[in-house]
Amino acid sequence: MMLSVLTLPRTPLVLVVGFLFFRFFDIVKPFPARQSQSLAGGPGVMVDDLIAGAYTLILLFAIRALFGWPQ
Repeated sequence: MMLSVLTLPRTPLVLVVGFLFFRFFDIVKPFPARQSQSLAGGPGVMVDDLIAGAYTLILLFAIRALFGWPQ
């Protein structure tokens, strides 16, 4: 989850929106998150979460570029 807001201001609104997007991507598991779960043991689960966090960070950066939020 921290990867989701790593370089953004950690305001309550950013944290809530980041969490919601993170959970969405963690549940939907877009490519390659679903495939990463086949890794043996705990790394598959951790890589899956890192991918969800990366997708969230990219989406928040896109929102920032298009709308200027969050500042």
